[in-house]
Amino acid sequence: GAVYNPTTEPEAKRPRRLPLGCTLRHLRGWRLPVKVFQTIFSLVAVVCEELVQECYNCSPLYYFEFASCSAFLLSLLFLYVYCTDLYESLGEGKVRKL
Repeated sequence: GAVYNPTTEPEAKRPRRLPLGCTLRHLRGWRLPVKVFQTIFSLVAVVCEELVQECYNCSPLYYFEFASCSAFLLSLLFLYVYCTDLYESLGEGKVRKL
């Protein structure tokens, strides 16, 4: 018992986080609502495109489908990176490049 007392430090408490490792410290202020709105808006675009029953010239519709689905997936990716521990794992430089 007495051998370890001078060298052992108390264990530091970990910062409190939301469930599933979610943290909001990288998206503060207006950035979080904008990213959430962007994700919801792109999902609505995907759903609206899927509601089209009939078209005569479908190539613009296919382009819109590709663009809205890509925007939705990329928005989800950005939210995941910024709101989880992956941001610290990758580092700020790699996240900015992404």
